[in-house]
This record gives sequence, C-alpha cells and structure tokens, in this order.
Amino acid sequence: MLKVELIAVGTRSPAWVSEAVEEYSRRMKDCTFSIREIRPADRRKPRGIDAWKAEEAALMLNALVDGARVIAMDLSGRHWSTEQLAGKIENWKLEASHLQFLVGGPDGLDAACLSRADEVWSLSNLTFPHQLVRVILAEQIYRALSVIANHPYHK
Repeated sequence: MLKVELIAVGTRSPAWVSEAVEEYSRRMKDCTFSIREIRPADRRKPRGIDAWKAEEAALMLNALVDGARVIAMDLSGRHWSTEQLAGKIENWKLEASHLQFLVGGPDGLDAACLSRADEVWSLSNLTFPHQLVRVILAEQIYRALSVIANHPYHK
C-alpha cells in the first residue's frame, strides 16, 4: 500500500485544517496519508532567515525514510495538472512505496531540502498559507488517486 507523508514545518494546526486533511485521508482507500509536523525554528532568536531555514531543514531531512520518493514544495518548482500528478504518482509507485512531501515554514525550504528532493513541485504562482497547503495537497493527492482509479470525483 502506498504511504504518502507530508513533512511540514509548523505545529498546532487549526481545527478546520485537521478536519479537512482527515476527511481526504479517510477517502484515500489505496494509500495511507499522514502529516509529520516539524517544530519551527525559534524566530525570537535573532539569527536570521538562513539560520532558521537550516535548523528546520536539518529536522526535515532527518525525518526522511531511506527509499522514499521526496517531493519538495517550492515556488521554484514545476507546475503540474491533476492528470500529470496522477501520472507521476503511478510512476512513483513503481519506484517506491513511500512518498514524502516537504512543506517549509514561513520562510520556505532551505536549499538543502531542495537539493535532496527528487522533484520540486509548485502548486501555483500564488503564495498560500502553509496550513492551507496541507489541505490543498491532501485534496490534490486524493483527486490524482481518483483519476488513477477512474473514480468520478475528478469530473
């Protein structure tokens, strides 16, 4: 069974985020979907953005599983249609049974995460709140799985 995991900087999701992610996760019959939360760097310490991102990157990279396919979420990434995502998931499933998506904190992902990723994906040229990205990713993965299964949800 395919395992999809978001490794996301930030804790204490609002109830509406948790409920939405739980709903899409429940609908995914051929996969398990989970979120591993990474504590954000303490931005009260005046170390600067690069240091904060590096601290978060170390925790994210430590959470990666050997053999997993790693997809970084970043504005610099490629844009995919739902059908393209479905095709990628079909191909990824041939290579790995575990997909890990990296979602950065308020300052984005460190270069170490981007260079470690097998793919870099951008949801949009728009900037979304990081908590909302969790919901969008859960929904888009569910939608792509629906395309693969010829389920009418995608229509």
